[in-house]
Amino acid sequence: MKDYCKYLIDIQATIRDALVALNNLSHDVLVLFVMDDKQKIVGTLTDGDIRRYLIGGGDVNGVVMDAMQTNFHFVQSNVSLSLIRDYKKRGISLIPCLDTDGHLLKVIDLKNKKSLLPIDAVLMAGGKGERLRPLTEKVPKPLLHVGDKAIIDYNIERLISYGVEHISVTVNYLHEQIEEHFKECRDGIQIKCICEPKYLGTIGSVKFVDTFYNDAVLIMNSDLFTNIDYEDFYLHFREHDADMSVAAVPYSISVPYGIFELEGRNIEGVREKPTYNYYANAGIYLIKKEHLDKIPIDTFFNATDFMEMLIREKMKVVRFPITGYWIDIGKHEDYKKAQELVKHL
Repeated sequence: MKDYCKYLIDIQATIRDALVALNNLSHDVLVLFVMDDKQKIVGTLTDGDIRRYLIGGGDVNGVVMDAMQTNFHFVQSNVSLSLIRDYKKRGISLIPCLDTDGHLLKVIDLKNKKSLLPIDAVLMAGGKGERLRPLTEKVPKPLLHVGDKAIIDYNIERLISYGVEHISVTVNYLHEQIEEHFKECRDGIQIKCICEPKYLGTIGSVKFVDTFYNDAVLIMNSDLFTNIDYEDFYLHFREHDADMSVAAVPYSISVPYGIFELEGRNIEGVREKPTYNYYANAGIYLIKKEHLDKIPIDTFFNATDFMEMLIREKMKVVRFPITGYWIDIGKHEDYKKAQELVKHL
């Protein structure tokens, strides 16, 4: 039985039946979606609707049809992000998603979803994690634990919380462990593991993903520990009509000496212990699907190679600054830092 079945009630069911159904939702959103004899959603029913019905002289043996609301909010599969944002602002937490005939496709729980982003996601999990040996001699780096869960699970759960439904993980080193890890669905989402025949860099394995369902694809390293706002990232990408957007983190270098400003051999000035500020690649990318065909087949290819190729072709590549925390768990000190950070989240 699908999870949303608990929210359904027949239009001819009694008010008493509806009260029982709502009572079973006591720790959930108290709303029922009313179906007619053709399995179409024709209304909603809440405990408030029932109270008003009874106060108005109704009876618990009356039928749902007499108490339901026929003017209700719903979305279809091509729902716009702006509509979802509007519903969240208005405090609407449960929305039925209907097909063109009014049949229920799924129930969207906006209380537990930060957004509903129209993107696919691919996580790169094929590397050997050699700088983290001996921890990665028998366990692939994405499955190392930070706190009570694997590194990759933080990223998967965050993507799902933003409504991403099509998630692939490309694997190579100790791939059987990661495939076993994602054997079961996560919150109703089946994570698809794709084994690359050899390690193909930080974007080369994307070529093995056979189907993308959306026009934008998020590609990221699986060993990142971050609270990036994926909705802001996507809106920034769309606002700038970018071909590729690269998440970036601030990076500063402080020089503990006086630095000469030179003109040939002549010293024109001195900068005392300067600090240089840069933005570094955070290993998270949004890319228009159409450009993924440019990735060469069965070739070692990094995301930076792809970025430089788009720039040469005069495509629009933009930077998105991450304002939250971000750790690339590549070395033992990074892993220790993530272990400390998770204690305070």
